[in-house]
Amino acid sequence: MVGVVLIALVVVGMPLKYLADEPSVVSTIGPFHGLLYMIYLAATFDLATRCGFPPKRTILVMLAGTIPFLSFVAERKVAAIVRASLGTAPTAPGTGQGRPGH
Repeated sequence: MVGVVLIALVVVGMPLKYLADEPSVVSTIGPFHGLLYMIYLAATFDLATRCGFPPKRTILVMLAGTIPFLSFVAERKVAAIVRASLGTAPTAPGTGQGRPGH
């Protein structure tokens, strides 16, 4: 969610604010992104603590929520790390089962 809202803010809100002098999107989405980012930070810290992530990885994942599209990359990498540490295979959407052949 943080990534989606940040993209909306940067791709829609900022151009409207600075090119069309229409700040309503930024004033609406901006605080929502801020709230979601605080939740993201707390969730990242919780996950990092539970999984024993080193401080550098934890900080990098936390900062991923500030750069458009990077939060999606970070989510995939962290999910792969957590799955590997748990020894579980990725699940196919909607099936609750691992991918065939894995």
